[in-house]
Amino acid sequence: MISIHLSPVDYAILIIYFMFVLGIGFALKRFMKGGSSFLTSGRSIPAWVTGLAFLSANLGAQEVIGMAASGAKYGIMTSHFYWVGAIPAMVFLAIFMMPFYYGSKARSVPEYLKLRFDEKTRGFNAISFAVMTIFSSGISLYALAKLLETLVHWNYWTCIFVSAFIVLVYIFLGGLTSAIYNEVLQFFMIVLGFAPLVFLGLKDVGGWAALKEKLVPIAVEQHFAPGTWAHSWAHMGGALDNPMGINWVVMVLGLGFVLSFGYWCTDFLVVQRAMAANSMSAARRTPLIAAIPKMLFPALVILPGMIAIAMHHASGGKFLPLSADGTPDYNMTIPVMLAKYFPTGLLGIGFTALMASFMSGMAGNVTAFNTVWTYDIYQSYIAKDKSDNHYLWMGRWATVFGIIMSILAAILASNFNNIMDMLQLVFGFVNAPLFATFLLGMFWKRTTGHGAFYGLLGGTVSAAIFHGLSITELGTPGIKGAWISPKFIFHSEMGQNFWMAIVAWTSCFMLTLVISLVTKRTKTDEELVGLVYSLTPKPKSGDEPWYQKPAILGIIILALTLVLNIIFA
Repeated sequence: MISIHLSPVDYAILIIYFMFVLGIGFALKRFMKGGSSFLTSGRSIPAWVTGLAFLSANLGAQEVIGMAASGAKYGIMTSHFYWVGAIPAMVFLAIFMMPFYYGSKARSVPEYLKLRFDEKTRGFNAISFAVMTIFSSGISLYALAKLLETLVHWNYWTCIFVSAFIVLVYIFLGGLTSAIYNEVLQFFMIVLGFAPLVFLGLKDVGGWAALKEKLVPIAVEQHFAPGTWAHSWAHMGGALDNPMGINWVVMVLGLGFVLSFGYWCTDFLVVQRAMAANSMSAARRTPLIAAIPKMLFPALVILPGMIAIAMHHASGGKFLPLSADGTPDYNMTIPVMLAKYFPTGLLGIGFTALMASFMSGMAGNVTAFNTVWTYDIYQSYIAKDKSDNHYLWMGRWATVFGIIMSILAAILASNFNNIMDMLQLVFGFVNAPLFATFLLGMFWKRTTGHGAFYGLLGGTVSAAIFHGLSITELGTPGIKGAWISPKFIFHSEMGQNFWMAIVAWTSCFMLTLVISLVTKRTKTDEELVGLVYSLTPKPKSGDEPWYQKPAILGIIILALTLVLNIIFA
């Protein structure tokens, strides 16, 4: 059993970090004068801050723990979640979609849907997004509590409630602004905590070349080609050629197009950070600033998983703890690495980085939830035309409710041995069909409110039906699928998730297209200015230097990402 013994120095580092986190909330409380400042930061934050917060909001426990777990389970193919499944979509968001979000003055993604389509489309998305954020927040909460219980033998429920309480306090006091500035602090804490871990682990296995050699028997043992764990593209010719159980077509369409663009371009959790920027230019640069460190994060979060699985094999299966089904518990990759490599002091920094990753992910979800609940559900359907101060207090109580629901969602997360699998499942239900709606709505003025609503509904139902008819090999029918009948069998949960996302997106796209053609437009061209690409004046960069122009930055970032794909192909 792996355990971490924190010294007084390590506890001191953790306590100092908590004091900073809570201090930011208390310092910002006096600036929270109404609902707008609490829920949207009054659009007052500079680009470099929103850029790091944009990245950090996604860098929760599910990414730090989940990507390391996927690195062990799938090898360097996990890098596709960054170089295929993130960077292109972030560039697309910056160049094409942020002008609509920011320029429309919408306070949330569901509110943009109301402006572009109608009230029922906004309502459907607001409710589905609120449910998704609760699940995502619950995943972060479960991951951290389980980790603390296993490593330092703290009581599971004590970990749940204490961790949730800290997040609750600083969001309750300082709202979105508090979350954003804490996310910047958490970004630096995560880098500071995990960079030494990668260096020490890679040094221990003898460097990159030696690691690739140590990964060969793992691939061979599972009946794959020797280099499968060390190459990102070379073994994606067929679904049986790699542990993800997918080919390159499914990877590009399922992850690179549907799930990636569905998340980065429509998920209010990350879009909210860009919408808090102090100008249109800053809002468009926000995803691009985030994309630069995002390119390098595979080295920080995937490489430890590859090192861990190599050491697990070399130790005869004794390095990583085992799950109940006898397979390695991949979610314990980072904790095991911390226990092995970090001495006193450095252990405190690494342990605090784990806490920071949890808080970052959970706070991001809770701030997105309280905004959508307050503006898109409560103000729209329950209490219209109240004072700004009234919505401030509703936002605060929505924060409390969101935390409580996250605790309940954490219970469900315990059914997955890789939390990234569960996260992609949730995204497949919500983000995949939503991206089809946005794609048609922003770039085809003929799209109607009825088309958007029934397309979204049909896409979500299609995802549910597909999930009910599919399951992985040796999987047990239930929360992981086949609750209708096991008609489609997949080699991995990730492959199942990608196909479900493709089905959801395609269903929504086709339904929206057909229904829009047979229903009347209710919005004139004049009403769609600022909401549809062809009817909106293109933003000009003016006299900005080249390194602040979104199109130039985007091209550079895409070129660098292509180089990384080639190097590790």
